[in-house]
Amino acid sequence: MGGSPLEGSDRINDEVVDLLHEYATAGTPCVLATVVRVEPPTSARPGDKAVITADGRLRGWIGGSCSEPIVRREALRALSEGAPQMIRIVPAPEVKQTRKRGELMVATTCPSGGALDIFIEPRLPRPLLLVFGDSPAAHTLVQMGSLAGFRTCSVHPGARSEEFAADIVLGSLDLAEARVGADTWAVVATMGHYDEDALEAALAHPEVEVALVASTRRAAAMREALSSRGLDERTLARIRTATGKMRGVNQEEVALLTLAELVAARRKRGHSVAVVEAPAVVFAIDTVCGMTVDPLTSQHKTIYRDQAYWFCCSGCQSNFEKEPERYLRPIVA
Repeated sequence: MGGSPLEGSDRINDEVVDLLHEYATAGTPCVLATVVRVEPPTSARPGDKAVITADGRLRGWIGGSCSEPIVRREALRALSEGAPQMIRIVPAPEVKQTRKRGELMVATTCPSGGALDIFIEPRLPRPLLLVFGDSPAAHTLVQMGSLAGFRTCSVHPGARSEEFAADIVLGSLDLAEARVGADTWAVVATMGHYDEDALEAALAHPEVEVALVASTRRAAAMREALSSRGLDERTLARIRTATGKMRGVNQEEVALLTLAELVAARRKRGHSVAVVEAPAVVFAIDTVCGMTVDPLTSQHKTIYRDQAYWFCCSGCQSNFEKEPERYLRPIVA
């Protein structure tokens, strides 16, 4: 025997929570959609959840075919704008969509007659902190970086995941798995072990600024070694070594000062929300009931005056084909 609908919904929500954790760790942008209010009849309950990724795919449950396409559409909009939004779907005698800041009101003549409020919240990647090394300063940087809101990545040849507290642990200097991007920051705290190799690996990504934990003399020697490897002055100028002049500080204090400088540099750069470019996913509006339709999955389509129209169900398609001129009016306000 199968479980109750309530148990099934709870299982789906648990799967959504697991996906959110997976995407946060991997730096995958997504949107969390949560049903916050319903007026029967609807197939959704308050608390039902779904996660939508940048390819437009929805996993979870926030209602049936009437609510899913519009949630997918608005989720992709939220990813591109970096702002949350409330979607209110209400029954009405005339179809209309009204948008104001933070809210979309969808008035629909859908025969189901139910109402839904769905909150959509973009979950954008946290800034990435690459920490090279197995020194006390490196481990402290990972711990404090996580507290400061970074997605952390420990980089150390031969590293095992159980030995580091980072979100990602790389056992080589190949950074492909970390998905380095525009909001990536690196600290080389290798303390004499493979220093130049670590710096070269970080500097290979032009968007990354690199902090080096080393004395002024040691930093100068490393710059010279990297110059002999062919790195130009512009690339070497991305190495920050302000902590090199400090004396009498322990490894933990070095980590704290380095992270503070990195955070200050990030704020100075003026990083805003790392929004995601909207994908090429096109939605249509059912001109009869006002609901959003995905043309790639809709089975109901008609051509009128050389224009294609898609519908959420056969009933809407039939009504349109009987009186097409009646339904050719603006819907979005």
